Amino acid sequence: STGAVKMQPKAEELKFVTKNDGYVHIHPSSVNYQTRHFESPYLVYHEKIKTSRVFIRDCSMVSVYPLVLLGGGQVHMQLLRGDFVISLDDGWIRFVAASHQVAELVKELRSELDQLLQDKIKNPSMDLCVCPRGSRIIGMIVKLVTTQ
Repeated sequence: STGAVKMQPKAEELKFVTKNDGYVHIHPSSVNYQTRHFESPYLVYHEKIKTSRVFIRDCSMVSVYPLVLLGGGQVHMQLLRGDFVISLDDGWIRFVAASHQVAELVKELRSELDQLLQDKIKNPSMDLCVCPRGSRIIGMIVKLVTTQ
């Protein structure tokens, strides 16, 4: 009956960290400004501006698997203190995989997707939904992202 209840931060108190700018805040004109809790700690944004402080606009929360599969840079995996860690952007973005097998599968799926996109660039008329390899890779990604 007594004790503290954890409160969600106020909109102006919520901040995120970027690699180059340190702390950034969601701009008051953003539709996400009043959002006080995000299921994932990762946001992608379109615009960053500096006024009284650095703000981001046009932002969306992104969960881990879409970030790993569709984000830029190389995917790396390593064992740290008994955990299998998948990292992006030279280790700046890191998260723990459920197991070594999950980490390897995610890394391999990313590699297959990268190769598939390179094939599509070389042959723009290729229909990825009809191509057996393409449809399997896309199907796995859709299943992974929607059941996460």
